Amino acid sequence: MKKLMLLSIAALAIISCNKETSAPEKMKTAYVDTSKLLEENTEAKDIEDKYKVKSEEMGRELRGEASRFQSEAAAFQQNAQLKGQAWAQAKGAELQKREQELSMKQQAMLQTLQQQSGKEMDSLIKRIKTHIKDYGKKNGYDYIYGTGDAATVLYAKDAYDITAEIAKEINEQYKGTAKKEEEPKTEEKK
Repeated sequence: MKKLMLLSIAALAIISCNKETSAPEKMKTAYVDTSKLLEENTEAKDIEDKYKVKSEEMGRELRGEASRFQSEAAAFQQNAQLKGQAWAQAKGAELQKREQELSMKQQAMLQTLQQQSGKEMDSLIKRIKTHIKDYGKKNGYDYIYGTGDAATVLYAKDAYDITAEIAKEINEQYKGTAKKEEEPKTEEKK
């Protein structure tokens, strides 16, 4: 009886191993060059231009203060010998304090610009990732890989590159959003 039981278990095991499995579906994959996508992204360029202008405006303000400081420092050099050592020490300490304040102001401005632009770029990247995910679902992709600065694909055929398609869709979507934002402004002026 034990032999019969072992034979039937062995037969079941052999039969179950011989089952034909259905062929797996062909997977649809593609990749996006993320660094190229950001280079060609209209909104990213607009963000970069916006903060370049802000940086130049803040730089002009700082340059004005710095030139006033330099002229005071030059005057200090001339007056230090005439007005004596006590005056020179007091004025020197005051100038040092102003120099530190200028430096701190410059650092604060740079940090503010970096934080603001960083928030906008993070938001943009989040929207791009969402768009790629939606694109993949809409077009039946199983996987969409990313290449670029943080490469997750070491090699892919160019035929799988959908960067241009994604960039075109995102830029068109951004242009549509930008037009919607501009329309109320032109109506208000009328």
